[in-house]
Parts: sequence; structure tokens; C-alpha cells
Amino acid sequence: MVTINDIAKKAGVAKSTVSRYLNGGSVSQKTKDKIEKIVNETGYSPNTFAQSLKAKHTKMVGVIVPRLDSYSANEVITSIDRKLTATGYQLLITNTDQSVEREIENIYTLAKQKVAGIILMATVVTEEHRKAIKEVDVPVLLLGQQAEGLHSIGHEEYKAGYAMGKLAGSLGHKDFLYFSVFKEDIAVGQLRANGVLEALREWPDSQTEVIETSFSFQQAYELTLDILPKTKATYVLCATDNIAMAVLKAAHTLNLAIPKDFSLSGFGGYEVTSIVSPSITTVKYGYKELGETAVNQLCHLINGEKAEKNVLIPNTLIKRESTVPK
Repeated sequence: MVTINDIAKKAGVAKSTVSRYLNGGSVSQKTKDKIEKIVNETGYSPNTFAQSLKAKHTKMVGVIVPRLDSYSANEVITSIDRKLTATGYQLLITNTDQSVEREIENIYTLAKQKVAGIILMATVVTEEHRKAIKEVDVPVLLLGQQAEGLHSIGHEEYKAGYAMGKLAGSLGHKDFLYFSVFKEDIAVGQLRANGVLEALREWPDSQTEVIETSFSFQQAYELTLDILPKTKATYVLCATDNIAMAVLKAAHTLNLAIPKDFSLSGFGGYEVTSIVSPSITTVKYGYKELGETAVNQLCHLINGEKAEKNVLIPNTLIKRESTVPK
């Protein structure tokens, strides 16, 4: 078996120089080329586990997710995993079940495990989050949320909401119902909602009722069963595709037809929205791009390089069968 000593002897350099090369440290280009050639010729494969024990941090990146049954989270994680693998890192996932306390706890736990960096898909960003991020000696990148002073990558939420609200108003509807989520969620509960409501206000003779629900399909479904028989709305906008799917199911349960009785739209671009009947109008988000950009930005932070504080990923409105003119 080829060792670091063998590589050092063949290259005519010290063992420590080879070690720096393997760990991405400072080595002259000439020496780097020489070592790389020998590594390729000998087929040398470093013992990454042993390297992790000696290194300041492991070649692992921790990702804190709010829940494991989320389509969007799974799409982003898949993208992150592929990009990390190509970059030489491994993925370590922790689930919080949408608990703020567990999010904060996991920041400390992953830091103790010497991960190289942490990607946090936070539900909200509290002072406790900021305290944990400041205290751990590990780069932390927010995903999906924005917070002043912290590195974050999110979607163009306001633009997405505004585009959907603009579509709804342009179809001639006057009575709208918007299922939002808790306002502590900056991305969905504030930015996305503000975009929707701002666009709908451009039709002064229209009325919009806002109902707060949760990200849970079952909770949204049960709430909708109670709301739909009482509403005058001819267009129902939902903060997520998951909520839109719950409204679709409730409509079927109540023998209401979409879009005959009311138009329906969501946000997310979940694959299932193109499969159900009627297919649901939605905003498609760049989950793959979000994951890849997150890894690129985190690698900059890990290497002590400059990284943008706040990056926004664009999205696309997709009009389908569930929305028609009034």
C-alpha cells in the first residue's frame, strides 16, 4: 500500500508538504503539480478518516433540516449532497421536526463533531440562533431564510408572491382567499405573503381574506374543510403547494369542482402539482440551483474566502388548469 512517506520520497519533499497538499494547504504550484502527478501514477488514496481525526475539522458538512417529509427540503438536500460529493465533502443530516430548540441544539452538536461547515434550513431566526452561530467556531450558512448580518441564500420570495397575485387579479376575480403561514417565517410568512397582497391591492374593488395555517398537509386540510363552505372567494391562493394540495383534497371531499367553483394556486413547483387533476398553477423554485449555490458559498467560508452575504435565487410562474378567468 502506498503511503504519504512513499509519495514524499518520490517527490523529493517533506512528508509535511505532502500532508499540506492533501489537506488543501499552501503549496507552490510547481510542487503541487509534482505531487499530483505522483499521486495519480501510484493511485494513492488518502485515509480520510485518519485525516479527519488529525484535522481541525472533518471533511463533513452538517445540514439541519426542518422536517424529513418536505418535497422542497428533499430536492435541496439531493442537490447539496451531489455537489458536496463532487467537492470532496460528505453530508451529515440532522432533523429538527420544526423545533426551534432542536435547531439551536443541533448547531452546537454539529460543531462539537468538528464538521467543516453547517447549512441551516431554519424555520425562523431568533436571537438564540444568532448567539449559537456566533459562539461555534464553524461557518454557518442560512438556507431559505434571510437575516441581517448572516450569510444566507434564499428565493426571490417577494417577486414570486407578487407574480402570483398579479396573475390572480388579471383573471378578473374580485374575492380572494389567501392561506398564509405564521409571520415569524420571514420568507414565506412575510416576503411571499407581502408580494401576493401588494399585487392584489392593485385591484381596488377586490377583497382578500387572509387565513393563517401551518405547513402540515393534515392541519391545512382540516382547516380548509371548515373554511371553504363559508368563503365567497372565487380564487384561493396558498402559501405552499402542500397547502394547495390540502385545499384540492378538501374541495373533493366537499364536492366542489376546481376551477369551476374557484381557482387555486400554490408555490413551490412540486412535481405532484403537474400530475393531479386539475394540474395546479404554481411558482417553480430553483431547488437544484439553491443547493449548488449553498455548497459553493459554504466552501468559500470554510476556506476563509469572501462570500456574498445574501444571495437570491430566481423562480418561474407556471400557469396550469386550476386557474381560469372569472
